[in-house]
Amino acid sequence: MATTELSIETFEPTVSGEGTVLVDFWASWCGPCMSFGPIYEAAATKNPEITFAKVDTEENQELAQMVGIMSIPTLMVFRDGILLYREAGALPAAALDDLLSQVAALDMDQIRAEIAAGADGEVS
Repeated sequence: MATTELSIETFEPTVSGEGTVLVDFWASWCGPCMSFGPIYEAAATKNPEITFAKVDTEENQELAQMVGIMSIPTLMVFRDGILLYREAGALPAAALDDLLSQVAALDMDQIRAEIAAGADGEVS
């Protein structure tokens, strides 16, 4: 399986671990979500070292509300438990690949130092 379905019980343990985790918040009635789905699945297949997760906002309304999802699709990217990216809207394949490259290139020690110094912690 290329992607993992998340629920309110599995969200925090999944995004707080080591490594890179992408979370796609979506719904079956959402046209842009359905367009982004195959792009997301293809990226998951190409990048097995990254956790690609999905949250069906219809089945997990409490989780979507808890993390402040206001529109879908919304993509969140975590690395080593730190939220690095959060944007609504479907990405084309090239933009998703570029985002993955940028996240991989980040110096996480520097990011942690910025957070400790009071920076807002999000990198986009």
